[in-house]
Amino acid sequence: MFNNQRILITGGSGSWGNELTKQLFEKYDPKEIIIYSRSELPQVEMQRRFNGNQKLKFLIGDVRNFHTLTESMRNVDYVFHLAALKHVPICESNPWQSVDTNILGTENVIRAAIINKVKLVIDVSTDKACAPINMYGVCKSVGEKLIIHANERRKDTRFVCIRAGNVMGTRGSIIPFFRDLIKAGKDVPITDYRMTRYFMTLKEAIGLLFKAVEHCHGGEIFVMKMPACKIVDLAEVMIEELGGKSKLYEIGIRPGEKLHEVLISEYEANDTIVFDDSYYVILPSLNVNGVREQYHQFEKFSGNSYSSNDKLMSKREIRDKLKNGGFI
Repeated sequence: MFNNQRILITGGSGSWGNELTKQLFEKYDPKEIIIYSRSELPQVEMQRRFNGNQKLKFLIGDVRNFHTLTESMRNVDYVFHLAALKHVPICESNPWQSVDTNILGTENVIRAAIINKVKLVIDVSTDKACAPINMYGVCKSVGEKLIIHANERRKDTRFVCIRAGNVMGTRGSIIPFFRDLIKAGKDVPITDYRMTRYFMTLKEAIGLLFKAVEHCHGGEIFVMKMPACKIVDLAEVMIEELGGKSKLYEIGIRPGEKLHEVLISEYEANDTIVFDDSYYVILPSLNVNGVREQYHQFEKFSGNSYSSNDKLMSKREIRDKLKNGGFI
């Protein structure tokens, strides 16, 4: 699939990019992997982590810069679009910055890919793009629409989305935040004791990317069936396992936050099929690129929606998942 191919990863020096690069080198023999990201230090650290692999190239650049992005995509076969401003409160406070990166940056990726005749662009979206209520979710939802309809703009470049939940242990995410507080003996803030979230491992996240690449027609959204839990249960398990004396306290929902996340909305349910035991595929409401015919024999999704509050992990299941991931 990726043997002898040139791959560009926007925002590739983060947690997703590091794991994606690792698995690409382990499972395939790519001709070159290009890490295109804004920050110098994460690139230096990543270069050291991969021992100066000669097939790994680093470019400083921003998806907001169309010219630099277009030049960087020359002779590229696959693009994984990971670059985003992703923290809900930051996007709420800086809405135009979110628009510039998450909407206009995505449009730049599309245009650059079409100009360079890239084979396939894989866009990484989020559960917050589904029935969005915050600036981050709204911008990522628009990004999804742009990616899906880009399939109508040029037939020799395909575009597909994946929609992910919270990835365990990534930079700035909740698990390392809780762990640091507990180890320091500090109390742990919970925004709302009712709040639930989806969780997936980095390995599962990259598996979702590969599944989309292997099976996509272009124009669909791949969703993994993933476990969810109450955030308060997650915090209590971590305190128990890490031997801390931390207590929980409620601080109230922050601007733009939901109590529960949704991966398939009630409006998308009728356009969703069951791909296999682990994945759903959301088809566009318009028949973009003839994608609906590709899936006409698959079983239809039977639910009204797919919410993080539908089926929750027990504390035992949370504990097992944390242990398997090496977080406790």
